[in-house]
Amino acid sequence: MDLRALTDTCVHCGFCLPACPTYQLWGEEMDSPRGRIHLVRQVLDGADLSEAVAGHLDACLGCLACLPACPSGVRYDQIIEEARVLVETRAPRGPVDRALRAGIFALFPYPRRMVALRGPLSLGTRLRLTGLARRLHPTIGAMAELAPPVRPRVALPARVAARPGGRPGPARAVVGLLTGCVQSAFFSHVSAATVRVLSLEGCDVVIPRGQGCCGALARHAGRSRQAMRQARRTIAAFERTGVDTIVTDAAGCGSAMKGYAELLRDDPKWGPRGADFAAKVRDVTEVLVGLGEPLATRHPVPLTVAYHDACHLSNGQGVRAQPRELLRGIPGLRLVSAVDSEVCCGSAGVYNLLEPEPAAELGARKAAGLRATGADVVVAGNPGCLLQIAAALRRDGGTPIPTMHTAELLAASLTSTPPLSRRS
Repeated sequence: MDLRALTDTCVHCGFCLPACPTYQLWGEEMDSPRGRIHLVRQVLDGADLSEAVAGHLDACLGCLACLPACPSGVRYDQIIEEARVLVETRAPRGPVDRALRAGIFALFPYPRRMVALRGPLSLGTRLRLTGLARRLHPTIGAMAELAPPVRPRVALPARVAARPGGRPGPARAVVGLLTGCVQSAFFSHVSAATVRVLSLEGCDVVIPRGQGCCGALARHAGRSRQAMRQARRTIAAFERTGVDTIVTDAAGCGSAMKGYAELLRDDPKWGPRGADFAAKVRDVTEVLVGLGEPLATRHPVPLTVAYHDACHLSNGQGVRAQPRELLRGIPGLRLVSAVDSEVCCGSAGVYNLLEPEPAAELGARKAAGLRATGADVVVAGNPGCLLQIAAALRRDGGTPIPTMHTAELLAASLTSTPPLSRRS
């Protein structure tokens, strides 16, 4: 859809303002969805895409909290994505900013490169070099602070057979799993948990080789050509499997892949294939709830769990009830919500690297809200959120609170050994 037509749907009512995290931080009209739409219209009408205008557009998290808040159905998700393409191609950027962005997008979408960086980042964290890294550049400091402890990567086979209820049996479904880039480098244990739960609930799970990054990070930042290349590669990898359902356990990836039809709309060869692919994409919690009655026995997990809504799962995909339904199905588990639990944690793709100060402030607010719940563990359905929240909880100096993916907790409940001991 034409960008001008998209902006015309905004009636400037202001319902989006209180839902917007950056407006909450600064109270600045140009840092609200309504204000940014006004800036985009000015640019379309011939105004310069100045450094100041680019700064207001860069400062948007893309968290999509404005979508459910808007009574007019404005597609702000499409507006900000198209606007960022304009920023990337037309806005003035300094040489340091350009170099940092080029480095980030030459690194993060590529799992092998990320794996090679895990050791140095973790060493810097252990040696308390994050302060030095921050003095070199805020982005480098943020990268060091976000780095999780290095843990062995889990090598997944090309196919895992269904074991409904833990026993050999016919498959209820055959699904393909996206392992992605950041997920593959830092959270392969989450993918392993996802595979285990799907298998025990009666799914044959196919893990296509050569799939790589889905393009979510690049698309979120307006790098449309890179995003389209990665989308085509992802589509081709899954087409070869012939699966009818494509599962992801990363909220940002799921939101991006469900939008392939829009991303590839001008490509006569890949547009229809993108639309067909997008129609098959499901978050792992959607798949598990959709299967119906659980086949695997849930063992008690006597913990208080605070569930964090990843923005691209709740706002981007409308998946809110399914994770909670699955968690409530675990015996002994007490599910709680933080105040303002729907507000973005500050991760937002690579936002916490490119805009580290507001990201850190939002992270601190999120950490405080989660601590106030008295939870033993924080659960989320997105790797970026897990990195951001864990870093915020470390920074505030309080009692450590573990973070887990929804699939990890579900997998733990399928054994007789609880994942954690209740905190004293």
